[in-house]
Amino acid sequence: MFADSILPGHLKTEEEHRREVCAVGRWIHQRGFVASTDGNISIRLDSRRILTSPTATSKGMMAPNDLVITDLQGRKLAGHRNPSSELAMHLLIYQRRPDVNAVCHAHPPVATGYAAAGLPLNKALASEMVLALGCIPVARYGTPGTPELSEALEPLVPHYDALLMANHGVVTYGADLLTAFFRMETVEHFAQVTLVTELLGKQVLLSSGDVEKLLAARARYGSPTASQVGPECPVTSETSDSDGAGPGSCVTLTREELEALIEEAVRNDRARR
Repeated sequence: MFADSILPGHLKTEEEHRREVCAVGRWIHQRGFVASTDGNISIRLDSRRILTSPTATSKGMMAPNDLVITDLQGRKLAGHRNPSSELAMHLLIYQRRPDVNAVCHAHPPVATGYAAAGLPLNKALASEMVLALGCIPVARYGTPGTPELSEALEPLVPHYDALLMANHGVVTYGADLLTAFFRMETVEHFAQVTLVTELLGKQVLLSSGDVEKLLAARARYGSPTASQVGPECPVTSETSDSDGAGPGSCVTLTREELEALIEEAVRNDRARR
């Protein structure tokens, strides 16, 4: 069933889908996840058609008849507006993830800050984050609205349900529109929590055993995730150094050790002259 978004339990009409895309557009605008005409939203109507937000329109001001229907190649089938300039990103996700029926792209400020810094949200700081998404990698930069962006996302899309896009923003997706929106909320919330721990100068990470229990709980709840899980995804207390920055990112030296290294460097430099 492709058309199952905000209200569960019945097959949606196209008009219901249109209203729901507009509702989610208002939500991301009201929460400050987008500014001006930024962001885009889409739903897979069926095996042939995608309903998408139009280009150059505030997501908080869309009307149902503003939305555009395209095929899976991006050709417009219906609508008086043009589809989002970033539609190719949505089409890639639908093509690579048959389980996905809705995509949400926005620029939530804290998560986008991490994307601009090239920092993944991959630390096991909160059980809810592990349960919801596992971890969120950063895709390399690709110019918005060009094939570069899809090429940057393509290797990650099959393995994660939310992605930071370097120097750009966030894209989330799921089986329905509400899931895709909730994942956007979760990404921004976790980015805020992560930032607070960094400002406080202390991060206490969950252990690998804790993470394994959470993933087992996901299976019991019937909530499978696409997210890859490995030694550093998410980073746990065993795979992180003392400041939570990740293995090998920090070296601690005593004053004597530092002085010895400096003296050795000076001797080597003199010997080369």
